[in-house]
Amino acid sequence: MFQDRQLQLLSARAIDRGAKKMVAVGFDVKVGRLESIVEQIGEAVLATTETIERLGDRVENLSGQIEEQGKQIKQQGYQILALCDAVQTLAETQDDSLQKLSQLTQTLDRLMTMIQGSPE
Repeated sequence: MFQDRQLQLLSARAIDRGAKKMVAVGFDVKVGRLESIVEQIGEAVLATTETIERLGDRVENLSGQIEEQGKQIKQQGYQILALCDAVQTLAETQDDSLQKLSQLTQTLDRLMTMIQGSPE
């Protein structure tokens, strides 16, 4: 009976050690999985950060281009205003020239009338 009792105690201890090993192995597996998950999250965060930095650079580049285009459009606006002023001046000059040409034509008509009406 004593031997049976010792066998039972030894068996219980062996089972207890095996269970502890299984718990330890299970814990190690879970820790390994958690480490893997944390590593994947870290990689995803790094990739996201890099993507955001690239997008920030693109936005900054586009902002610079838009600012430059705004300056060009403003300059073109000034050029259009100057062209409008030049066209208006040209139209006024042409109107003045037409009036002078009309006066010259009337004067020439009178001269022709006088020349044709005078005896030779």
